[in-house]
Amino acid sequence: MAGCKPEYLPVVLTAVEMACTPEFNIHGVLATTMSVGPVLVVNGPIRRAIGMNSGINALGQGNRANSTIGRALQLVIRNVGGGRPGEVDRATLGNPGKLGFCFAEDEEGSPWTPLSTDFGFEAGQNVVTIFPGEGPRTLVDQIARTPEELASTFAYHLRAMLSPKAVLAFDAILVVSPDHSRVFREAGWSRDRLRERLMELTTMSGDDLVRGALGIAEGLPQSVRGRRIPKFRDRGIHIVHAGGGAGLFSAIIPGWAGGELGSQTLAREIKP
Repeated sequence: MAGCKPEYLPVVLTAVEMACTPEFNIHGVLATTMSVGPVLVVNGPIRRAIGMNSGINALGQGNRANSTIGRALQLVIRNVGGGRPGEVDRATLGNPGKLGFCFAEDEEGSPWTPLSTDFGFEAGQNVVTIFPGEGPRTLVDQIARTPEELASTFAYHLRAMLSPKAVLAFDAILVVSPDHSRVFREAGWSRDRLRERLMELTTMSGDDLVRGALGIAEGLPQSVRGRRIPKFRDRGIHIVHAGGGAGLFSAIIPGWAGGELGSQTLAREIKP
């Protein structure tokens, strides 16, 4: 299906199983008018065994496994589950990732343990993570040479994600490229340390978040004035290492409503 080779099937089946869980809530992901769809991140030896791309253009076209695994999941959603645009799928704009969005993490080049370890798996296990996300947004920093400087750039972009006044509602995947990750590697920063610093830097003053503040009608009730409010829920920033070896660019994949009222990010072991 979708051009998948037979050896891709375990990844596709695992992704379909997770998409169909109440926790991921694929109906909600489709029925929202936000432009989100399932994003798949693959960890473990299976990445190389089936020829997935975690390097140059990892989030783009040109790799059969990445492209067809993501597309196969979307075809099941549409042709089996009825999630067609204008019917169950009510996205106002949509995004190209709704055709299929799947990539592998560059574990070999990463300064950190794989994303899957955040969900309780051991490094070396074959795992797929499913996230309700939009298309990637490129972020640029070609000057920073310290982890504090680069974390500040990441945080500045993350604070503005979806809306600068949208807090505690949307998770994110931060895709850190090799050129950027080198800064954290050389300084000895773990993924947890980077995430903790990003959580600190994206905590904002309630005075700037209320309706009408900064000339923006959107916002929170006046009762939040004087408070400090985090942009993200605890561990709501998922950090993944991927991309080509040259280029001081990383990316944010914004998420949809997280938690029990929205869609929970899930990870599951891929069974042969």
